Amino acid sequence: MKNSRKILLLAAIIALLAGAGLAQVWREGFPGSQRWPRDVSPIVHTEGGDEVNEDTVRTARETATHSTGTPDWTNEPGFEKDVFTFTRIIYKFDTRPGPAWLAWINDYPDADLNLSYRLQQMTSMKVDPDGRVLKLSSPDLLDFPFIYVVKPGRFVLRDEEVPILRKYLLNGGVLMVDDFWGDRPWRNFENEMKRVLPERAWTELPMDHPLFHCVFDIKAAKKDLQVPNIHTYERTGRSSSRAALDAQEMHVRAWLDDRQHIMVIATHNTDNGDGWEREGEEHEYFQTFSEQRAYPLGINIIFYSMTH
Repeated sequence: MKNSRKILLLAAIIALLAGAGLAQVWREGFPGSQRWPRDVSPIVHTEGGDEVNEDTVRTARETATHSTGTPDWTNEPGFEKDVFTFTRIIYKFDTRPGPAWLAWINDYPDADLNLSYRLQQMTSMKVDPDGRVLKLSSPDLLDFPFIYVVKPGRFVLRDEEVPILRKYLLNGGVLMVDDFWGDRPWRNFENEMKRVLPERAWTELPMDHPLFHCVFDIKAAKKDLQVPNIHTYERTGRSSSRAALDAQEMHVRAWLDDRQHIMVIATHNTDNGDGWEREGEEHEYFQTFSEQRAYPLGINIIFYSMTH
């Protein structure tokens, strides 16, 4: 009987210590994770494990690729700046623990460079082969009419960035956001954007909107444009990255200005960036999702935004 009590007491002590340890892990983050806001160090890591310094990085080309390599090309001498530049935004993450590549650096740099190449290849647009990476506070922001944010469910605007983004959008800039699933990430993004332009409301773009027909004539239903990340597809064969009901329906929502021009476009419950990133990695995934969904939609969004 005494031995039983000792065993129970020992088990209780172990459970208490384990609970304290788990609580400590939760507060400090799991091994390999980072806590945010990360104002101490500007170093983050790509999915391939390469370091990126948020304070000094300028182009996607200077970061090592981790998928299958990316093409390179040149533009005519003297016209290097007279081109479209795919521009990814570095942003502050929320406070949940997790690896850096679950936020702004997800799919980088492969997605940026592959999409830029396909845009150059499939349209009349001349495109910067290196892409650009910057913070909203960068003095160069207004040089780039189209900016891209990935994983906006973790997007947090610093107070000083709110008026900068407002000015950018009101002056004709376009923001695209991509790769966030479910209602909670949508609410986070929606709340952050309401700080920028509280008077604007979201419009679900119908499939007869000219955006879906400007370069590629996309005749599929919107649900048939959904792109899963490659790991979910290989594991389950599903188009949706999540089984939750709030992640099943794909949305293409926009903020429109008073002349019905797109200011912000959000592709929700889909992962176009993985479709751009994974070119050549898995043949069936590329044929089904990159060729038929991610590239046509991404190219149409950029082309339409830059010509309207």
